[in-house]
Amino acid sequence: MRATVKAHARLHFGFIDPDGSSGRQFGSIGLAIDEPAVVLEATPADRLSVVGKERGRVLALARRFLRRYSVRHGAHIAVKTTIPAHAGLGSGTQLALSVASALARLFSIDADVRELAAVMGRGGRSGIGIAAFERGGFIVDAGRRMSTADSTKSRNLVPPTIVRYPFPKEWTFVVAIPRVAHGLTGAKEVRAFHRLAGHPAAAAGRLSRILLMQMLPSVLERDPIVFGESLTTIQRIVGRWFKPVQGGTFATTQGAALVTAMSRAGALGIGQSSWGPAVYGLAKDQATAKSIMEKMREVVPARIDADVFLAKASNRGAEIR
Repeated sequence: MRATVKAHARLHFGFIDPDGSSGRQFGSIGLAIDEPAVVLEATPADRLSVVGKERGRVLALARRFLRRYSVRHGAHIAVKTTIPAHAGLGSGTQLALSVASALARLFSIDADVRELAAVMGRGGRSGIGIAAFERGGFIVDAGRRMSTADSTKSRNLVPPTIVRYPFPKEWTFVVAIPRVAHGLTGAKEVRAFHRLAGHPAAAAGRLSRILLMQMLPSVLERDPIVFGESLTTIQRIVGRWFKPVQGGTFATTQGAALVTAMSRAGALGIGQSSWGPAVYGLAKDQATAKSIMEKMREVVPARIDADVFLAKASNRGAEIR
């Protein structure tokens, strides 16, 4: 028997209310994308073993799963591909859910994605990665009630998905990951969120209005221009919130230069995914996205070292077989 999982990365477009002035904390907007992806397979074995990328991380995740469900058998996990770690593309959640889903399938454990997320310690702030693993597409989650925001013990505390739309297949993102220091994670990320507390409630209200009256309708009406404009505006609001901890609207000067180049080359909207350093620009179709990539080469300083690729929406969840 063999269990194989393929899980896609996600772009995180921003938080709705990081300090909970609305009564719910965080709330997120995001999109599952087709590249890059985690691909791994698990087979029964006498003991636990892992080969491939992220070996230490996968071992720790598998041990956590096996302890939680009191599984006394072993497994061999082969990791074929991974999402770049700490780049802002949701690698941690997709890897954790991939390991858990493969082992659950292998040992016939009846647990849905939300239960597995809670078991693996995911969804503490954003539910976008969990919803992307479940069904893919364009996603908005409601964040968590302030009264329960500090607890991670219940599966019910995984942020609920309030919007899930299929995203236009032809819209294409130019994604760039500068080869610089990783985005914030772990204890540094927790401290950063504490420093974000106290932003004006009016800003969260403005962001919510843009989301409700511009971004969501533009997906349903397949209007890439309005979507791009709302994306950029939301990026500016979120960037101002994050400025005290990341030093500017974008986490890196390289990321800022890359999105400037994307805009000048014709991107309809730009932003940074989560803490970065990954940034992105929206094009109405793949041909336009390729043109943006070509034009970027003419304006991006040669000293900026970055991985640049195209990504479209993934309107389906993880593939588990």
